[in-house]
Amino acid sequence: MNRPLSSTVYILVATVLLVLALVPFDPLISQRAQALPEPIVLFNQRITDFGTFAWMIYGSGTLVILAFIATRTVKAENTVQKLRTGRRLALYFLVTIGSASALVHTIKFFIGRGRPEVFADYGAYALQPFASDWLFQSFPSGHSAAVGSFFGAFAMLVPRLRIVFALGALTIGVTRVIVGAHYPSDVAAGLLTGLWTAIMTAFFFARRNWLFRLDEKGWPRPKSTAQGQPVPPEPK
Repeated sequence: MNRPLSSTVYILVATVLLVLALVPFDPLISQRAQALPEPIVLFNQRITDFGTFAWMIYGSGTLVILAFIATRTVKAENTVQKLRTGRRLALYFLVTIGSASALVHTIKFFIGRGRPEVFADYGAYALQPFASDWLFQSFPSGHSAAVGSFFGAFAMLVPRLRIVFALGALTIGVTRVIVGAHYPSDVAAGLLTGLWTAIMTAFFFARRNWLFRLDEKGWPRPKSTAQGQPVPPEPK
């Protein structure tokens, strides 16, 4: 099995196992999270929308990405390389976040899980496949998929800060449970879906020698760190 395929399998298996482990505890964790002291709930309500796809593509999340691209392009040797690097960084973020959005909304449509908001009427495991009702679009969490792809992309580009990015994604994911928008298993599935898109997009780019290259183990590494060797000029 080649490396991209095996990585896909590992992530999918991890997602399934984690979701299955959390599902039995979804109602209990959800209700206790929503019953936390009011100041905690209010704080989570204030920060939870940092996990929307709209914030990342149209809001201040774009400024974060542009600032990151700017710091990377200034290291290029000439104008042509600066433009090429900037274009490919922008494309990497766009493909990663965009594919995560498309994938998670497709899964939502086919599964149609009821949100915690309808727990009293339908329970924690109500399914209405193909429903367009927001109340039945709980699995997986779109916010969590968004932050999973957003921070996942940064983690692939700056491996030394992966723990920081992972904590950022997890923080926003937890807010979705505390504000009563999702169950824990929804969040886990969303985070891992977003991470999967970041990794698979990096593999796609590495095969074209864009931004990444494959290390000795076949894993995509940013060119500035892969194998600890100098960065070769990118192909036109």
